[in-house]
Amino acid sequence: MATWLKKAVFYEIYPNSFLDTNGDGYGDFKGITSKLDYIKSLGCNAIWINPIYDSPFRDGGYDVRDFFKVSKRFGILDDFKELLKVAAKLEIRICLDLVPGHASEENPLFIKSASPIRNEYSDMFIWNKSPWELPDGYRFISGRYERNGNYLVNFFSTQPAINYGFYEITDPNWQLSYQDPRCLKQRNYLKQIIRYWFDLGVAGFRVDMADSLVKNDPDKVATIALWQEVLQEIKKDYSEHIFISEWSSPRAIKAGFDVDFILDHYHNFLNRLVRYEETGNHSVFDALGRGDAKKCFEVFIKWFQEIKDLGDIGIITCNHDTPRLGGFYSVPQLKIIYTTLFMLPGIPFLYYGDEIGMKYQKDLPSKECGFQRTGSRTPMQWNQNKHRGFSVADDIFLPVDTTSEIDVATQEDDPNSLLNVVRESLRFRASHEDILGKDFQFVKADRGLFSFKRHKLLVIVNPLQDPKTYRIKSAQKIIYQVNEATNENGLITLKPFSLVIISEE
Repeated sequence: MATWLKKAVFYEIYPNSFLDTNGDGYGDFKGITSKLDYIKSLGCNAIWINPIYDSPFRDGGYDVRDFFKVSKRFGILDDFKELLKVAAKLEIRICLDLVPGHASEENPLFIKSASPIRNEYSDMFIWNKSPWELPDGYRFISGRYERNGNYLVNFFSTQPAINYGFYEITDPNWQLSYQDPRCLKQRNYLKQIIRYWFDLGVAGFRVDMADSLVKNDPDKVATIALWQEVLQEIKKDYSEHIFISEWSSPRAIKAGFDVDFILDHYHNFLNRLVRYEETGNHSVFDALGRGDAKKCFEVFIKWFQEIKDLGDIGIITCNHDTPRLGGFYSVPQLKIIYTTLFMLPGIPFLYYGDEIGMKYQKDLPSKECGFQRTGSRTPMQWNQNKHRGFSVADDIFLPVDTTSEIDVATQEDDPNSLLNVVRESLRFRASHEDILGKDFQFVKADRGLFSFKRHKLLVIVNPLQDPKTYRIKSAQKIIYQVNEATNENGLITLKPFSLVIISEE
């Protein structure tokens, strides 16, 4: 495993929305480069950038037209190389999105596979044998090409599925085994893509839909085997490079990934912790104490214990597919939510704008197949200038939130701002080996209040709108706190929406 990963804190950037430097209404590489000092100041030493590849952007860049080119929307390759160069000087590692499961319908190799004349790319994508057949359980697109068949997509119609084969063969007329030489060729193509970007200076990949490559593989037996082969081979030559999976299962770490996201799936840890209100239940951070911290952390501990010696859990504040917490919670609540996430065992991922409490914008018209996700992809709010400092263009990628005064410049000089609490919490995390280690123990839940230990540090959280007390040994001290708390001879009084960390030494 890469030696730097233990202390890594990631900052996720949706490049369309971060900073526009050329006035075309879209963010660009130069915009990211110009803000590297700011990102460093947050306590982040790694960046995950959503797709930057040449694309028609019918799904936000996850429909890749050319895996070996950058999109002109963001600049030229030299601009990206300059980003890598400046980031390296600041000891910030750049990771990209890897989209292994599908390409764009405009990808030249897919167009060749769609030819009615058989060629070397005919089996690179999944086609059946008849334009009149649409088998149940699959997403086939029909009637678009002269090839005598329909093509399978992973999600949208513009994203033909790359053919890594099938684990269970239910129709041998068109399904190939994942061990078929015609399917193994796609693994080699995937390795070529990885090596190209690693050789350019990229430090790792977040892998989109990592569990979806081999079809008819319900237990992911073949998918795990595929990734084990690919990652083991790559890591022989790139031992300090990392792979982060979008899988949300312990299986990902067993497949060889270094980090796996906890996604916002119903009933999982992250959903129980901060999202349950959206489904009619109550999260752990419910202000009235109606959440169940004990049950929530049971889910986390089971997952953590299964993978802790093999890899890490990626703990996100949000991402480009998830509604931002800003707007669902107050600023005092956000302060303790983010600090709690940063103090858990795992690798933090801070989504751009979460550090200032940017809000999820409801009811925005879909852009580039964002649909309900569009509201989490709006431009970064830097200051009170035009478009909140994102761009000088009249027309921009998505509208900026003008309903609040949330921006970086406003919060910079306020020591109690969310921005500076995020900085302080990440600074505390980086300076304490107990937090960086793998020791974790849930202590108790008491009428809404909950606590957990990180080796010799005790983290106590009051997510309630009312004060709570917590008894510790009188010799123990508060060494860090968010919002207000007091210690009177071992009786900790936590004001509403507060968090303290106690040293047990």
